[in-house]
Amino acid sequence: MSTVAKNEQRELVRASLDKQPHEVASMFDGVAKRYDITNTVLSGGQDYYWRRVTRKALALRPGERVLDLAAGTGVSTVELAKSGAWCVAADFSQGMLSAGRFRNVPMVAGDAMALPFADDSFDAVTISYGLRNVSDPDLALREMLRVTKPGGRLVVAEFSTPTLTPFRTVYMEYLMKALPWVAERVSSNPDAYVYLAESIRAWPTQPQLALRIADAGWSAVKWRNLTGGIVALHRGYKLG
Repeated sequence: MSTVAKNEQRELVRASLDKQPHEVASMFDGVAKRYDITNTVLSGGQDYYWRRVTRKALALRPGERVLDLAAGTGVSTVELAKSGAWCVAADFSQGMLSAGRFRNVPMVAGDAMALPFADDSFDAVTISYGLRNVSDPDLALREMLRVTKPGGRLVVAEFSTPTLTPFRTVYMEYLMKALPWVAERVSSNPDAYVYLAESIRAWPTQPQLALRIADAGWSAVKWRNLTGGIVALHRGYKLG
């Protein structure tokens, strides 16, 4: 196959920053089989720590109902289930869900902008590294509010803006240069990680995202930086 043909083939499974849902779903279908190991390599193992802190931030109790949105293969849902809460994984990539079918958690195909759940269904909702991939994040935040019970809570875990300028500069260089290089060696679709780098660079800062979460109807919105701001956890509550 010629270089041009290869590039055209790879371009089919890389989403653009306008985040058309079919493009994003197709891209994640294409990386599903090696998605978890690729994330561990690219994060230097920090993904384990980020999942654990996200679970603790949700302050889950046994018997509560929790929606893990953009759950991918369900590795984050398994972590949440350690709390004793009933946790359901939801994602719009059928390939990701299929790759995680061996995990002992319920899985549902669903779009963050039109969740297939009734009003006031969950005690808590969380979305990890997925809000950035939704074409209308504000609509998704309102949908999450709709399905959360009054008094329930939200935690958004998302890549964010490092707080120290020298570290931020190094990190952005890593995103645009080293990350695609590493992905070339461990991912089934390295071009998808070029999109990943671009989408992180274009994402709102921590205060900007907090304002958007509040504008969607969530109350008492605060955030916590992890790993120097590479990741931020935003938390909010639904008044009731």
